[in-house]
Amino acid sequence: MEHITVDMTRITGRIKPMHAVNNGPFYGAVSPQHADPRFSNFDHWVNAGIPYGRTHDSNHCYYYGGPHIIDMEAVFPRFDADPYDPASYDFELTDRFIASIEKAGTKVFYRLGEGIQHWVKKYNVFPPEDFKKWAVICEHIIRHCTEGWADGHHFDIEYWEIWNEPDLRNDNPSASPTWQGTPEQYYELYNITANHLKSCFPHLKIGGPALAYDLNWAENFLKTLDAPLDFFSWHCYTTTPAREADKARQIRALLDRYGHTNCESINNEWNYVRGWDGEDFLYSSIVEKNLKGSSFIAGTMCENQYAPVDMLMYYDARPGEMTGLWETDNPHNLLKGYWPFKMFNTLYRLGGAVNVTSGCGKIYACAAKNEEKAAVLLTHYTDADEGEPKEIALSLTGCRNVRVKVETLDETRDMAVTREETFTGENPVLCLTLPLFTTLLITITENN
Repeated sequence: MEHITVDMTRITGRIKPMHAVNNGPFYGAVSPQHADPRFSNFDHWVNAGIPYGRTHDSNHCYYYGGPHIIDMEAVFPRFDADPYDPASYDFELTDRFIASIEKAGTKVFYRLGEGIQHWVKKYNVFPPEDFKKWAVICEHIIRHCTEGWADGHHFDIEYWEIWNEPDLRNDNPSASPTWQGTPEQYYELYNITANHLKSCFPHLKIGGPALAYDLNWAENFLKTLDAPLDFFSWHCYTTTPAREADKARQIRALLDRYGHTNCESINNEWNYVRGWDGEDFLYSSIVEKNLKGSSFIAGTMCENQYAPVDMLMYYDARPGEMTGLWETDNPHNLLKGYWPFKMFNTLYRLGGAVNVTSGCGKIYACAAKNEEKAAVLLTHYTDADEGEPKEIALSLTGCRNVRVKVETLDETRDMAVTREETFTGENPVLCLTLPLFTTLLITITENN
């Protein structure tokens, strides 16, 4: 039997936004029928309490506004135009997309730059012709979104990210789908843009670089950094929650080594990926949409709650190949990967992270509480496709005379209540059987 202890007397900090995502709800930016709740995933999105949505690769979704939103090529289509003239910009569909995200109660995390381009011919992932002008364009995008410039809005957007994955295939820039320039060119672009934006908006968070994977590239970036870095964003696609947390520790150590101890560390792309080619990628695309993928999601959220990372942003909530939340063609139909987001939101709303100790590497758990109730999220995950159930003794230290409710996510149940029990006395112990890839949400309230 595996022993897990949840010590309700030990608050370890706050529950972090581990259930943020890339992109936004499927909500009628293009045609009215997509605002119909029988087609849209909007209500499901709201119920999951998703805290942040990153606007990266949004242009790949027709129903968000397709190629006419977010990216610099869409918002400022002619680089030779006057960046101070409102007529140089096309904000309409971008505004609608951002408004739909905010309407769902989610804050926007705005990626400045361009989406990924896997096409044989690249169009807009080249270094800008004039870095200073590019920074001024970014300034006016922010002014439009947050200060009302050019018939704009006062959206509550705090995070502004400069570009995406400039290190991807940097040994061969001509093959890169994200940055067809040298590392040094990106370093210069970041320094010029971050300094300009921070001088204009000292209250906002400016950061990047949305690192794909290359820690040597990241170290050189920090060595040449001559601008504010409010957050360092990075990506990690792997097959175990522990590896996601290991990468978080590597990033945190690197930032601290270069004196950025107050810089937020944000993993803003992650998902289950065994490999990017052939059978490995095919297998990954299947797992991302099934119960195993949902257990990976829950385990990654739990493991990283206690790792040195400030936010996780799942890639991708956009209906498509890499989402495990909803069907691609019918996003109102939920997949198994949706439920860990809703489960984790229960912890997020409670606020206070609670200490959890476990001796089993295949059981991932985290817990939270407030003055009135507590909750525990746990899942049984391994990258093997088969495994025996785990017998677990879950000790609730610091609890007395409580009522416990267990909700189960497995092949046949989606947060179905499978157990309700009252415990008298102190420090109750729940004996649980947890099959592979099963996720439980356990809520604890006082028994009045």
